[in-house]
Amino acid sequence: MSFAVTRGLTWPRGRAASVGVRAQAFTGERVSKVLIVVLFSAMAMRIARDVAITHHTTGLLLLASEALVVVFTMLRRPAGTVDRSLNARILTIFSTFAPQLVRPASLHPLTPESFTLLLSGIGLILVVLGKVSLGRSFGLAPANRGVVSTGVYRFVRHPIYMGYLLTHVGFAIANPIGWNFFILIAADATLMLRAIREEHTLALDPEYFGYMQRVRWRIAPGLF
Repeated sequence: MSFAVTRGLTWPRGRAASVGVRAQAFTGERVSKVLIVVLFSAMAMRIARDVAITHHTTGLLLLASEALVVVFTMLRRPAGTVDRSLNARILTIFSTFAPQLVRPASLHPLTPESFTLLLSGIGLILVVLGKVSLGRSFGLAPANRGVVSTGVYRFVRHPIYMGYLLTHVGFAIANPIGWNFFILIAADATLMLRAIREEHTLALDPEYFGYMQRVRWRIAPGLF
């Protein structure tokens, strides 16, 4: 079997190989969708129980953010170019699924809830605006599902990730236990690496390469 290789992206040549790759991708898609629904459902039940007991509502904003991940994952369009390397898979799996393992805490928040609600609310708005701009171009694995440079994408290249960071910080402050800090710090670190990995794939498209020249910052203007 021969291969076409471009900057770490590999596609088998030949009809049989192509069919095999498509079948593998289809299976992977179905598994990821089932897994994300299961984890989200468990997370929703944990947060709902906590809200009923503590009446702290910051967790609901994180839940809404993660719900958008589920919805757009179900509706996403097929990708043209996909990075199926092991590194890309690990970064995608951990940064996507780890936040759904957080646990509500019965401890007092580190700040007034009004602050965590504001922080998480801003994050959720960014996530919503970013995903509305992307539409069906949203995806999990690093892939080219169409270049989007309008809406909030005029300001940073990964506004959805900025939104995730804000909702994660808000939730961690509102639920300050070691497990949440560990999970969210690790998930957000892999999220930053995932952003870089995604751009390696997207930059193969001249349109996206030009977009990178126009929009300098990935996630936070002046920082990253």
